[in-house]
Amino acid sequence: MSIFLSPANRFFPFLVLFFLIFSLAVAVAQEEHQTAEKAGAESVFNPSPMILHHVRDEHGWHLWDHSGVIPLPVIVYSAERGLEVFSSGKFYDEHHSRVTYKGYTLDEKEQILLNGESVLDLSITKNVAMLLINSTLLVLLFMAVAKSYRKNDGKAPRGLQSFMEPVIVFVRDEIVKPNIGHRYERYLPYMLTLFFFILFGNLLGLLPGAGNLTGNIAVTLTLAVFTFIITNVKANKAYWSHIFWTPGVPLPLRIVILPVEIIGIFTKPLSLTVRLFVAITAGHIVLLSLLSLAFIIQSVTVGFVSSLIVVFITLIELLVAGIQAYVFTLFSSLYIGMATAEHDHH
Repeated sequence: MSIFLSPANRFFPFLVLFFLIFSLAVAVAQEEHQTAEKAGAESVFNPSPMILHHVRDEHGWHLWDHSGVIPLPVIVYSAERGLEVFSSGKFYDEHHSRVTYKGYTLDEKEQILLNGESVLDLSITKNVAMLLINSTLLVLLFMAVAKSYRKNDGKAPRGLQSFMEPVIVFVRDEIVKPNIGHRYERYLPYMLTLFFFILFGNLLGLLPGAGNLTGNIAVTLTLAVFTFIITNVKANKAYWSHIFWTPGVPLPLRIVILPVEIIGIFTKPLSLTVRLFVAITAGHIVLLSLLSLAFIIQSVTVGFVSSLIVVFITLIELLVAGIQAYVFTLFSSLYIGMATAEHDHH
């Protein structure tokens, strides 16, 4: 028992994390250096392409250098050719230079063009693949928890059930129930899905080589739109009367308040979208920027110090992952609660 509690063993996971991050930075730097040499340019490390490369979506899953790219399915539709499916690896030759495949080209912005014209892109990109992985993991996890609940009915929770139950109870009793009220149960499944989807997406995004799922504004916007739809579809008469005919307010002032209230309907999902997107993307950019210092200054000492700082910030990012899931779920519950609450004006 003492061997697991020793300080050396406590520090070991952080040491492993440090070497994983440092190794990833070295691989990225070597790739940038090789690219610069092939182009005949000076071997000056430019962090901007590397950082943008890791935070944006792609048609291939890039793990390390050119040999470590997993091709993903490209699904495109055009009026000229209809629906076509092929591998994203067709866009690259043996030297990993971009080529044209059957008239299709992949530009620097990861847009697919057919003879220079835009097409409908339905491809399985890196973020879509991360979305499928995240969703599959959640389904498998909660199926196991549900099975454990049925098996241990009336007994103390065990195993995975004992780990997940406090989190589920926390979301129910500290987030959903106080903000939605006595009708919270009908919205609890959505809130739990929202919380764990964001939490797992944030945590998986911190793994080396993983996709930036919750740092993609399309993903955060979709989650915010779900909250927006539920809020306004389930809103009661009192909610809409407060927006279009605020009680207890003089008529001239109502004319001023009305456009503000209408704008507020749309700024709520917008704030949800931007908050999560900015927090996660900024975290990735800060980490990659610190790792780049070693190759900009070309100093082993700076690299070692910056990597230690990165390990510390990564631990903070683990906390941020939970906070952002909490905040998104909290405000979603608050908006729905405001829209469904009964008001007494007597």
